[in-house]
Amino acid sequence: MAYKISDDCISCGACESACPVGCISAGDSKYVIDESACIECGSCADTCPVGAPSQD
Repeated sequence: MAYKISDDCISCGACESACPVGCISAGDSKYVIDESACIECGSCADTCPVGAPSQD
C-alpha cells in the first residue's frame, strides 16, 4: 500500500527531501504523494514531525 499524507501536514517539506524516489511534491494545502511512484519505504513517515504520512 502506498503512503498518503493526511490533513495533519504542516507543509514543512521534510518528507519531500526524504523521499528516495522523489514522488512527494507540494500541493495546494499540503504535500502530496504520487501513489503510483511510491515504493512504500516509509522514509516520509519516519521524517515527518507530525506523523502526517501513513500507509493508505
